[in-house]
Amino acid sequence: MESEEESKNPPLTVRDLWRIMREEARQAIEADSIIVKYFTRTILDHDSLAEALCYQLAQKLEVEFLRADILSSEFRRQSHKIPEFSAAVMDDIFAVYIRDPACHRYVDCLLYFKGFLALQAHRFAHSYWLDGRRDLAYLIQSRSSAVFQTDIHPAAQIGHGVFLDHATGLVVGETAVIEDDVSILHDVTLGGTGKHEGDRHPKIRHGVLIGAGAIILGNIEIGICAKVASGSVVLDSLPAYATAAGVPAKLVVDKKNIEPALMMDQTFSVGEGI
Repeated sequence: MESEEESKNPPLTVRDLWRIMREEARQAIEADSIIVKYFTRTILDHDSLAEALCYQLAQKLEVEFLRADILSSEFRRQSHKIPEFSAAVMDDIFAVYIRDPACHRYVDCLLYFKGFLALQAHRFAHSYWLDGRRDLAYLIQSRSSAVFQTDIHPAAQIGHGVFLDHATGLVVGETAVIEDDVSILHDVTLGGTGKHEGDRHPKIRHGVLIGAGAIILGNIEIGICAKVASGSVVLDSLPAYATAAGVPAKLVVDKKNIEPALMMDQTFSVGEGI
């Protein structure tokens, strides 16, 4: 019999994924009748993954003068303006499901994992920011920060297949860039080094893994498939496939990193600095 890890092969399409998630919801209802209404409202009442996501985010982010039903409708309209929206959401779900051993069903991401939800809230905030609706963008950011304990500036650019593990305490600055297939643990800061304006935040390239509590400051580049050890303070750019550790962080001898964000291997062998 194949292990759960070996069987975590993603569906081919968004439609396939949504069909599986609906089946997961039906199985949950059969297992525990007390959550029938919850799974019905959040999953089974909706025709698509995008619609269910808009509903879930609206329920989480509503404020007194912006009700969930109005916010959900607004999100649905805006989702059509976001390039490859459903594909991005699907890639983010796959990222959580495949990389997090605590995630056993696709539906868990949508219902319970705040890193995933915070990332989707940012996708809307970023779209509003680009549309010039800055106050709505800031409102979504502010509510997301309060609800999900993450603070991602609406202008920050984030790719597909990004995994925010636990996510609590994450700070991402205005001019930060996070490319595809990156994994970031909790209490990570992608910040500036002062009060000057302009391009002042880190650029995190494809496949990077950033450990818990890492602080990366300034307009520097963390190269493709690099690894930043937990608790490190990074002040200089990091080459592709390298590993940095320490305060301040230094390059350490390690085997060449192969897709660290996907493997989620946070260990490394410390040797003579390079």
